[in-house]
Amino acid sequence: MLEQSRISHSPDAASGLQAKRVVDSVQSFTELPDLLLVERTRGRDTRAFETLMRRYNRRLYRIARSILSHDDMAEEAVRAAYIRAFTNLDRYEPAGKFGAWLARLAFNEALTLRRHSAGTAAATPAPVAEVPPAVEGADATVSKQQLEAAIDALPEVFRTVLVLRVVEDLSGVEVAVCLGLNETTVRTRLYRAQQRLKVDVARRLRAEGFNIFELSTERCDRIVAQVFAKVHAVSPAVVSDAR
Repeated sequence: MLEQSRISHSPDAASGLQAKRVVDSVQSFTELPDLLLVERTRGRDTRAFETLMRRYNRRLYRIARSILSHDDMAEEAVRAAYIRAFTNLDRYEPAGKFGAWLARLAFNEALTLRRHSAGTAAATPAPVAEVPPAVEGADATVSKQQLEAAIDALPEVFRTVLVLRVVEDLSGVEVAVCLGLNETTVRTRLYRAQQRLKVDVARRLRAEGFNIFELSTERCDRIVAQVFAKVHAVSPAVVSDAR
């Protein structure tokens, strides 16, 4: 991963003050709004680009995972979405939320990957996901796996809406923009998704949803590093570490 900052240690008071300002700047970098980060990324500031990726990694991964039902393929789709975003950043219009634009790219990349990957066609899901009832004191990992299995058993059109509305906790409007749907369709698909889940499963999902299809720190770091490597490989002069 690209180094985020270098602080020159010097006994000189002025240098020490400058170093402190650099640290303060880096610490507050993640607090910048999307539009400022987009502008800095257009200026080839890798810190801004990495901040955007880390801000939206989990959401994009969950979108891709809800379509592909495969962790590594979902990661591949997210990387492809970021590369496409970076190379087409001038096409992004601030009239829409940057996060929704990224989500749409990830959604499309996941669909494309599914179409072009041999042997990944999804089997017809059961009308109701069979998940064992929750047992008090049961291992959290087991519970998480059970809920993920229940979601994976849903048809994709319901699964993606459910993940964005319940797991990512986006509003109906945000989901509609991300998926290119209208709000009525989002509400209908969410209702049907919940109807296909057993009552206790739906209740557990709302209580434990934040853990579903979680993006590990290792996978997050790998996505960032590999996106930078790909961008450099395509055009070494495209990204520079702006200071």
